[in-house]
Order: sequence, then structure tokens, then C-alpha cells
Amino acid sequence: MSIIVKWLGHASFQIRKDESIIYIDPYEGEYKEKADIILVTHSHYDHCDSPKIAKIKKPTTIIIAPEECAKKIGAKTIKPGESMKINGIIIEAVHAYNVKRFRSPGNPFHPKGFGVGYLITIDGKTIYHAGDTDFIPEMKDLRERKILLALLPSGGTYTMDNPEAAEAVIAINPQIVIPMHRWDTNPEEFKKKVEASSNIKVILLKPGESYEIK
Repeated sequence: MSIIVKWLGHASFQIRKDESIIYIDPYEGEYKEKADIILVTHSHYDHCDSPKIAKIKKPTTIIIAPEECAKKIGAKTIKPGESMKINGIIIEAVHAYNVKRFRSPGNPFHPKGFGVGYLITIDGKTIYHAGDTDFIPEMKDLRERKILLALLPSGGTYTMDNPEAAEAVIAINPQIVIPMHRWDTNPEEFKKKVEASSNIKVILLKPGESYEIK
């Protein structure tokens, strides 16, 4: 059976495998279906949206988040390097942080340890949601994981911009990449840079559109 990945906008995604539904950073887009698993990358309001989470959870929903967000939404806490197995789906947390983008000198928008990215492995296929992050050294280690699909922020200001996201995805070397957290930037710039230097397939979705992994 295939895995359907729908971009809802911003950093929000729905992943569907058979009848199982995973949401990542539910914030933008329409939410007509309840979640089996909700993954939150960090506590900023446009990622850790308490009303949206309350709307889509059911009594059996498992919610996973780093500590600061977990306190707000009653989630299981996860840290980089930790993993959980839920109904055969493996959820692993990895680092996500800024090295170049700061609120003020020495004060990054996303300090190390504040948020996470996720590796989600379903039937041996791994999807990487990077969270809000710059191109960080830990990403180079992900190359060994043979990621099928990477979801990377590319909008700049708070995260990687298009050139940096292109550099990061070439280092990670997934089979496929979908840029997200794009703001008003032109994703064609990202696509052009990636495809000029690699064989990675770049998929540009509009909010509400899906990509099917067969």
C-alpha cells in the first residue's frame, strides 16, 4: 500500500498509511480527519497550536513533542536521539536548531535542544521532517539513513533559505525532497539548485496538494 504525504501549508503535513493518519505541526490548512499520531517539532505557536491539536485528537491519539511544547498540550516528551514505536511506525527525534539566525546577538530563534526534527519510518521507508532549523552538522549523518523523502524548510529568516536548504538536501541525499516553511520565497530557486547538483527529485506542492509514495 502507498503512503500519501499532504502538505497543508507552512510546516504542517498529513501522512496517511492505510487507515493510520499522522499530523506534523498541525497549524495551517484544513483538518477534517482525526489523528492517530501527532508530532510537534517545537513550542512556537505556528507549530504547537493547542486549539488545532485539540480539534484533531481523539481518545487514542498519541501526541509527541519536545518538553516545552509537551507541557502545553499533554504530549509524550521526546529528545534528539530518542525513538518510539507506535503501531509498527518508528518515530525518532533528531536535532533542529539555528547556527546563523538570531533574535539578538547570541540568542538564536531556535536554540539547540529547544526543538526537534523527526525521522518517521513506515514499512521500511523513512520520511524526514527537519523542523525549524539551519543547515546543521548533524544533517550530514542522515546520509547514512537512506532517507526516501525529506521535508525541509527553505523560507529564510527563521530557518534555512533556498541556497542553504539546497546545500543541506544534497548533504542528506534523500531520493525525494519537498520544500516547506517557504513564506513568500520562490521554490523554483531551490529546485534549480538541487537538480543542478544531484539526482534528487524535487516535488513542489501547493498547500492542500499530496504526493504519493508507492
